[in-house]
Amino acid sequence: MTDLDTPRVVAPSLVLPAAAGVSPVPGAEFTPDVLAKLQELEERSKKHEQDLRPKNTTDGYAADWKQWEQFCALLELPVTAITPGSLTAFVEWLWWQPGWKEGTYTAPSTIDRRLPGVVVTGRTDYGLQLDRKVASRARYVLNAKVREMEKTEETRGRGPAPALLVPQLRAAVQAAPENRLGIRNRAIVLLHFALTAREHEVAYLRLRHIAEVEHGLEVDIRVSKIAPRKVKMPYGSRPSTCPVRAWRAWRDAAGLADPDNFAFKPLHNRWHTPLPGGLDPETIGTITTELTARSELLQRYTGHSPRRGAAEESRRAGNDRKVIARQGGWVENSAAMEGYFEAGEGWEENAMIGVL
Repeated sequence: MTDLDTPRVVAPSLVLPAAAGVSPVPGAEFTPDVLAKLQELEERSKKHEQDLRPKNTTDGYAADWKQWEQFCALLELPVTAITPGSLTAFVEWLWWQPGWKEGTYTAPSTIDRRLPGVVVTGRTDYGLQLDRKVASRARYVLNAKVREMEKTEETRGRGPAPALLVPQLRAAVQAAPENRLGIRNRAIVLLHFALTAREHEVAYLRLRHIAEVEHGLEVDIRVSKIAPRKVKMPYGSRPSTCPVRAWRAWRDAAGLADPDNFAFKPLHNRWHTPLPGGLDPETIGTITTELTARSELLQRYTGHSPRRGAAEESRRAGNDRKVIARQGGWVENSAAMEGYFEAGEGWEENAMIGVL
């Protein structure tokens, strides 16, 4: 018998495990070796996907999954038992876990954030085929609990970050000291606002990502929670709050020249000379909190406040929602962005205008 006469053993019934998420091409016959290679490539692909997640997202999912593991251990459930019923019970359990402040319980926003962390980890790390509405019942129960909570004096969590609107932004930048530290912090807060950016998007900017063009700056945001984007930043109408002028002042004061260097750098505590490396996202948020505190504003603003305030001010200026979403890197019809708008609406068109 020649090689041509030797029958080739195939295994048409062999398919990759469901966890791999790969289905053979209809009509194709895969040998065990091919299936093994496909399995290996699928595992590599999943690993790449996980590695490309922003660090804050990865850390958040890890914290969500740790809580899920604790819950499953108490009920003696496998961690892969992600069902509408188990997620609803998870919400019930989280509702009575200690909160950030002694004597309080977990905030509803934290519980709501834990649900997608569990679902996404189940899909990506364990290959579970979960319905996109698997957490709907759990969220319904959570919303009902929130409504009941609001009938009492109970408070949970710090609440949403207040929007840093233009009047408060002007007060904050005016409160910055007249030294290199103040120049840097003014530039950070103004770019944070004008880019409608997330904290980590500002922290990881490099000098090469900020290009001077005729009408201002074009900023290439490469590290983003959703997707990279290029944002055009025009000159401000007031020199004191112009992000373009503020950036130039910081760049010149710090002597930035290396295109691969971070755009915003740590400074020596005493001499305020630039130090190696860049700033972490938490520091970007802290700068907003400290500047607004120096200006003696009544509210406590956080690292999310410039992004929220920029979206609200842009809406008030009459800009289209799609334009705002593109500037801030939101997906079209983003529920988060619409939530910001709903919180600020109701003043221009109000049932009591002209009544009292």
